[in-house]
Amino acid sequence: MDFSSWQGVLTTILGIAVLALVGVGIRMVMMLTLQQRQQRMNRQINERLKTLIAAYRTLGGSFTGELTVSPAHLRDLKTAAATPEEGAEPAPVPDAASERPRRIRDAVEAALSDILLLGTEEHVRLAGQAATDLAAGRPIRTAELVISLRTFIRMALDLDPIPEGAKIPFQGPTRPQGAGGRGRNEAGRERGGGGGGGGGGGGGAGGGTGMGMGGGSRDTSDSGPSAN
Repeated sequence: MDFSSWQGVLTTILGIAVLALVGVGIRMVMMLTLQQRQQRMNRQINERLKTLIAAYRTLGGSFTGELTVSPAHLRDLKTAAATPEEGAEPAPVPDAASERPRRIRDAVEAALSDILLLGTEEHVRLAGQAATDLAAGRPIRTAELVISLRTFIRMALDLDPIPEGAKIPFQGPTRPQGAGGRGRNEAGRERGGGGGGGGGGGGGAGGGTGMGMGGGSRDTSDSGPSAN
């Protein structure tokens, strides 16, 4: 720093300005880098929590009814219905009610896949054991995995832990509700199609009657002059 002449003062001011600009630039680059990293971590945490919460709802959305997951596939049900044992009556074709365990199994299988991808070490261990049991054809319970997911989600959201005296029954997979509405909609469409066909038949009958009446009037008018 030189203040003995105006050239020295100018050089000193320019040097300070350059140093300040370099410092501000370095600070801006560091802030942008840290902000981008923080945003990326927040997105990862949000996606992870969203996926695990959806898996929790699938695996533990029911407190009543059958809380175990049936490992039966749709192909197993169709094979059993198509090839009955000797001396036994053919099994009925699976309907919406009998397909509910299969739909529950498919939803649970997808939830286990998400947990194996984004879960903690304990979640992966429990989900891997459940997936192994499903692949081996053994019914499973999801209560232990649901408790682990619930504890992790509450900790990640900075919520208070569940009181020790709270009594929570065992939770099982949620029951799908879409099949009944779909069946009613299909039945309504079938009834609507039948009504449309009936309307078309009525229109055809009306057209035939009109044509017959029109033809009869033309015959009468043609026969009049010949009679005269």
